Amino acid sequence: MFEDRIRLASLRDRVMSADDAAKWVGDGMVVGMSGFTRAGDAKDMPIALAKRAKAHPMKITLITGASLGHDSDKTLTEAGVLAKRLPFQVDTTLRGAINRGDVMFVDQHLSETVEFLRTGQFGALDVAVIEAVAITEDGGLVPSSSVGNSASFAILADKVIVEINLAQPLAFEGMHDIWIPGQRPHRAPLPIVDVRDRVGTNVVKIAPEKIAAIVITDTPDSASNALPPDAHTQSIAGHLIEFFQHEVSRGRLPRTLPAIQSGIGTIANAVLTGFIDSPFENLTMYSEVLQDSTFDLMDAGKMVFASGSSITVSQAVQDRVFTHLERYRDKLVLRPQEVSNHPEVIRRLGLIALNTALEADIYGNVNSTHVGGTHMMNGIGGSGDFARNARMAIFATKSIAKDGKISSIVPMVPHVDHNEHDVDVLVTEQGLADLRTLAPRERVNLVIDHCAHPSYREVLRDYYRDALRYGGQTPHALEHAFDMHVNLRERGSMLAGR
Repeated sequence: MFEDRIRLASLRDRVMSADDAAKWVGDGMVVGMSGFTRAGDAKDMPIALAKRAKAHPMKITLITGASLGHDSDKTLTEAGVLAKRLPFQVDTTLRGAINRGDVMFVDQHLSETVEFLRTGQFGALDVAVIEAVAITEDGGLVPSSSVGNSASFAILADKVIVEINLAQPLAFEGMHDIWIPGQRPHRAPLPIVDVRDRVGTNVVKIAPEKIAAIVITDTPDSASNALPPDAHTQSIAGHLIEFFQHEVSRGRLPRTLPAIQSGIGTIANAVLTGFIDSPFENLTMYSEVLQDSTFDLMDAGKMVFASGSSITVSQAVQDRVFTHLERYRDKLVLRPQEVSNHPEVIRRLGLIALNTALEADIYGNVNSTHVGGTHMMNGIGGSGDFARNARMAIFATKSIAKDGKISSIVPMVPHVDHNEHDVDVLVTEQGLADLRTLAPRERVNLVIDHCAHPSYREVLRDYYRDALRYGGQTPHALEHAFDMHVNLRERGSMLAGR
């Protein structure tokens, strides 16, 4: 039964079906919904909203922490519910609607979304839909496997709909650290000086009368779809381990390494898994998403503590970790994403940030969001929060894709998410380029020789020789800067015509 999950007895008469709760959402509303990279997302309400929209057409602005699981974005897109979506998504159907212009997508740094809400940039937040494992005796919400923006949504929204998820273990209670910043310009500093620090509360504190509806669900999180390590990601991990050993030997990194941030996805997760076989011990993490690699490193005795905003893992790891969550209680903390991604803390802790690039150019600019410079993939997520402020910003990618038809190293990226000033290291399975302290012209040969696939090196060298004719701090032959991308679009391969 759910009564032990709703400890404030006066709220139990607000339990209702998701269909009835969906009546609180109307056309033109701004809705905040829990969920961060498929974890801790509302499970039943998106389905109910889609059903309601078929009978009573409506459009909403939907704001989340990051991506949703259970095909919720697909369901909402197909039902025509979404007018605007932010700040991150990974759904194929929604992506198609975004790139057709049917849904307006605001691609936003994940640390900034609730700041926009606080200052009224989106107007009032009408409704928050929040997954929780319990409601406390005084009406506080106990989050589940993610915090994301849920705490601020609940605080800022006019009305709150709570999904109590019986499939989420009660062992999550006490694992969260909810810190909400004060108002600017007199906001106090965020006093985290160690990844283990707890500076907030265990629950989201709201007035109980704001809770308009409680929906009982029993649906586990969607499992991560990240692929396991392969030969290429193992090579990338090997290059990074060798590089870190070199930095330690030169006295530029401590032997235990600074706390690590790892972006979501197959490459970053797989690369970090490779550190199980490294000489580094007592690792810590200060990140957004805790993935399989986090728990693999913990179980191997390599990682001693991890701070994040969500736990997004494969089914096998979910079964292993969620059923024995108490084993990890003294090694984990989950925070709001504006804390996990806080620039001040990232700079203070001196993080090593590892994120994934779609492509990088010969000067170190990185595109992580737009295919061909125009078509949105997922979004910038939190990578910009970390890259700009980390002690060392690393971007990893495989050097080629689509059986060699695409090179991840190009003359000029057609969309820039992380400019050359924020990128310290590029690494592929081919090798690693340490770009720190190098001028643009000093970077070129290093990137081509160490990161580009051999089949593309001569193409890139030809381009640079041509660009040098025009001179400049950052030489480019603008009439040929996107030849490789045009070849791909028109002929199906970046190497076409050579």
